Amino acid sequence: MSDSTPAGQFFDAAIALLQRARDEEAENIEAAGTLLADTVADGGRLFAFGAGHSSLAAQDIVYRAGGLALMNLLAVPGVVGVDVMPATLGSALERVDGLASAVLDSSPLRDGDALVIISLSGRNALPVEMAMKARALGARVIGVTSVAYASETSSRHVSGTYLKDHCDIVLDSKIAIGDAELTLDTIPAPFAPASTVVTAALLQAVMATAAASLADRGIEPPLLRSGNVDGGHDWNGKVFEKYGDRIFYRQ
Repeated sequence: MSDSTPAGQFFDAAIALLQRARDEEAENIEAAGTLLADTVADGGRLFAFGAGHSSLAAQDIVYRAGGLALMNLLAVPGVVGVDVMPATLGSALERVDGLASAVLDSSPLRDGDALVIISLSGRNALPVEMAMKARALGARVIGVTSVAYASETSSRHVSGTYLKDHCDIVLDSKIAIGDAELTLDTIPAPFAPASTVVTAALLQAVMATAAASLADRGIEPPLLRSGNVDGGHDWNGKVFEKYGDRIFYRQ
């Protein structure tokens, strides 16, 4: 039975996008999970970056129960979330040339590491430069973006390129231009964005793949447990002790 309410329509739209992501991105998800597992097995470190609301999906895979303990947030001051005031400053900083290079030059990212970069449009200078600079340093880059933006918008990077052009693996979120799934005659603008739902699901699918890939090689995945279950803190303490040199969010 169809639900014609706005809430029902949003769920239908989100579910349809999730199904597309599952079916159409399966090969890329497998490749991305394998890349992360390769990095862990080879002694590398894992990082995730997203600006604005794209940072939500990055934060979702860092220091997360059931997630890989080695995933670190690569933070850029002023663009991680909407806590900066005014919030519009974050959007402006995404268009600043040179910011990504300055951040990476002072970050622990190095040759042999892996960096997940999340940017819905993939058009701003910050994610494009971040990918270019990271690869120049010898890191592998996984990009999570809506590929459609590259054909319907103009790049804001001096090269004229997009995030998708500088990644080892690209995960396409399938989100339409504008990131709003619903319209109503009584409302002048489209509304109800679904990019966070889909991007978070894509990344958790990648993390699950990475964990299983490590286990298949006989390597126990460095997973965190919830601190709200008995024994969780003790478990996590042992993981932190074993992998402390590859975990930066505790420093």
